[in-house]
Amino acid sequence: MATFLHRLGLASVRHRLGVTVAWIVVLLAAAVGASTMSGKTMNTFEIPGQESTTALTLIEERFGSTANGATAQVVLQAPGTAKITAPETAGQVAKIVAELEKLPGVANATNPLDPASPVVSADQRAAYSTVTYSAQAPDITDTQREALLDVVADARAAGLTVEVTGEAAQATTEVGGSAEVIGVIIALLVLTITYGSLVTAGMNLITAVVGVGIGALGITTLTGFVDLQSTTPILAVMLGLAVGIDYALFIVTRFRQELLRGHTTADAAAMAVGTAGSAVVTAGATVVIALAGLAIAGIPFLTEMGLAAAATIVVAVLVAVTLVPAVLGFIGVRALPRRARQQLAQRPNAPETNDPAATPQADRGFYTSWARTVTRRRWTSLLAAVLALGVIAVPVFSMRTTLVQAPADGSTQAKATQILSDRFGAGLTGPLLVLVDGEGAATRAAAVAQQAPALTGVALAAPPQVTADGSAALVTIIPTSGPSSQETMDLVHTLREKFGTTDGARVYVTGSTAVSVDVSQKLNDAMPVYLGLVVGLALVLLVLVFRSILVPVAGVIGFLLTIGASLGATTAVFQWGWLKDIVQAETTGPLLSLSPIIVIGILFGLAMDYQVFLVSRMHENHAHGAQPRDAIITGFRQAAPVVLAAACIMFAVFGGFIPQGDAILKPIAFALALGIVFDAFIIRMIAMPAALALLGRAAWWLPRWLRWLPAFDVEGAALTRATSTTTSSASAPDPQAVDRPELAAKAN
Repeated sequence: MATFLHRLGLASVRHRLGVTVAWIVVLLAAAVGASTMSGKTMNTFEIPGQESTTALTLIEERFGSTANGATAQVVLQAPGTAKITAPETAGQVAKIVAELEKLPGVANATNPLDPASPVVSADQRAAYSTVTYSAQAPDITDTQREALLDVVADARAAGLTVEVTGEAAQATTEVGGSAEVIGVIIALLVLTITYGSLVTAGMNLITAVVGVGIGALGITTLTGFVDLQSTTPILAVMLGLAVGIDYALFIVTRFRQELLRGHTTADAAAMAVGTAGSAVVTAGATVVIALAGLAIAGIPFLTEMGLAAAATIVVAVLVAVTLVPAVLGFIGVRALPRRARQQLAQRPNAPETNDPAATPQADRGFYTSWARTVTRRRWTSLLAAVLALGVIAVPVFSMRTTLVQAPADGSTQAKATQILSDRFGAGLTGPLLVLVDGEGAATRAAAVAQQAPALTGVALAAPPQVTADGSAALVTIIPTSGPSSQETMDLVHTLREKFGTTDGARVYVTGSTAVSVDVSQKLNDAMPVYLGLVVGLALVLLVLVFRSILVPVAGVIGFLLTIGASLGATTAVFQWGWLKDIVQAETTGPLLSLSPIIVIGILFGLAMDYQVFLVSRMHENHAHGAQPRDAIITGFRQAAPVVLAAACIMFAVFGGFIPQGDAILKPIAFALALGIVFDAFIIRMIAMPAALALLGRAAWWLPRWLRWLPAFDVEGAALTRATSTTTSSASAPDPQAVDRPELAAKAN
C-alpha cells in the first residue's frame, strides 16, 4: 500500500492542476445536485417490522392517511382564576379554532368546548385543540409551521395563555450555525500555531472543507431519493470536517519533515503520502468500518446515518491522498515557516538520510520531559489516569435512553407540555394507541377500553373509534406518567402482555412512546454485539499494525475507559443536569436512544487513529534498535505534538456544535468532544506511555504461532528503507520542483 500511495502522491503533484480542477468540478456538481434534486429529511424514528411501526401502517390503511397525519396540540388557558368555559372566553376559543381550521395543510382542528366531546381540564382552567394535518411530519413545510405559530402568537393578544406543542410544530434540523463557525476558526488558529504558517494552515482547512462539502452536499442530494434523518447531514459534517482537517495535518506534517531532509517538493509530497498517507488510509478505513458496522443493529435509519457518515470519511481520505499533495505542489517550501526556509536554503543540495529518527526536530523539550516523567513514574501515572476516568464513568451505570425528547426549556412546546401536565396529567403528552385489527375488532376494542383503566399506570381509556366496516378499532389510553418515564415504558409491556391475539383479532400497542420502547429495546440488544465487534476489530487491527499482543490489549482497555468516561460525563450533564448551564443544555432527561451506539462507533475510529499515529512511532524506534523506554520517549516526542494538535482541532469542531447545536446532536457532540479529550490527553498521553514502560520489551512480544500474520506497515517503513539508498534525483524531475536557488530567493 505504501508503494501505491507513493506513486499516487507523486502523480498528484505532477498533475496538480488537473487534480485540483477535478475536485472543484466534483464539488460544483455536488452543489448543483443538492440545489436541484434534494428532498426533505425526517425527524421520526421507526423500525420496520416492529409492532409499533406495523400498527402505524395499519392505522393509515384502515382509517385513512389523515389518521397518521402530523398533529399539534394548541393549549389554551384562561387568565388568573377565570375558567376557559366562561362565556367571555368561550367565544375567543371558538374564534381561535376557526382560524386553526383555515391554516394551510390542516385537515381539521377540534373544538375543545364542543359539548359532544369536550376536552377541558377538571378545574375548567384549560383546554386544548388537536390540529391534524393531511401530511406527515416530514412533509410539513416551513410556511405551514410558521402560519401555525403566527395564529398562536396572535391568539395571545386576547388575554389567553396560548401555547402549541406536537410534531407539526417542531422545526427541522438545519446544517450550519455561528457556533460551528467558531469551531472552524479555532481549528484554523490551532493549525496556524502548529505549522507556524498561515498559508499552510489555510491550505489544510480549505482541503478539509472541500472534502466535507462534497460529502454533505452529496447526502443532501440523496435526500431527494431516500428518506434520511434530519441529523444525518449534520453528523456527516461534524465528523467529516474533524477527520478531514486531521488527516491533512498528518500528511502536511510529514511533507514538511521530508522538505527539511532536503527532498524536492514532488519527492517530499510523494513520501508524505506513502508514509503518513498509509496511516491515514488505515485510520480512515477503521472509522468507515466502525460506522458501517452500525448496520449490525438492524435499524434502517441508524444504518443510513452510519453509511452517510462513512461515505464522508471516504471522501476525506481521498482528498487527503490526492488533493492535499496536489496543493502542496503549488505552495512548495512555503509550507515551512520563514526561518526553516532560510535554514534549508543554506544547506548542501544532497538530501539527508530517510531514517525517521534523523528527522530535523523543532524544540520538543516539553514533550521529551513529559514522556520521561510519565515513563519514570509509570505506576503513579497509570493509576491516576485509570482512577480519574473510572470516577467520571460512574454515572454511566444509571444512564437511561429514550426516543421521546423533552422540548427546550422556555419554548412554546415546553410551556404547552407543562400546562397539559399540570391540568390534564403528565400522561396526556404521551398517549398510547391500541389498535384492534381483525374479526370482532369492535367487541374486542370495547373490552380493552373497559379493562385497561384497572391496570397500574392507566389514567383513562377513551371510547373506541371503529371503522365503518368494523374491521378495526382504535383505543386511546392516557398513562398516569410522562412519556419518558420508566412507568410508562413498563405500561407498554403490560398492555402487550394483557391484550394479545384473541377471538381472531390482533391487538397492537403503538404511539410515539411505544415506538420509543421498541427502538430502545432494539438498540439495547444490539449494543453488546456492536461493542464486541468494534473491540474485536481493534484487537485484530492493532495486532497487525504492531505485531504485538499486549499493546492491542492496552489500547482496547484505554478505549473502553474513554467510552465509559465520555458517556458517564454526558449522563451527568444531560440526564442529571450537572453543570448544564455551561453547555446551554435546553432540557435534561434520558439521552436519545441512538446516542450511545453512535458515540461508541465514532470514538472507536478516532481512538484507533491516535493509537496508530502515536504508538507506531514508538514501535518504529524500537524496531530500529532503541531500548524500550528510549523508544517510547523518542516516539512520543515525534508524534505527540501532531496528535495533540489533531485532538485540539477535533475538540474545537465537535465543541462548536454544543452551545447552539440541535437538541438531538448536542449530547452527541458533547460526548465526542469530551471523548477526544479523555482519549488523547489522558489515555494516549499518560496511560499508554506508562503502560508500555511497565511492559518493557514484553509490549512488543508476538507469540510464535501468530508470526505468520502479515505486517501492516502503516508508517511506510518499507518504503522509507527502499528509498534510503537513493536520492531525490532518482525520481522523475518535477517541472516546477523547487531547487536551491529558488529556495534562497523565496527565503529572502
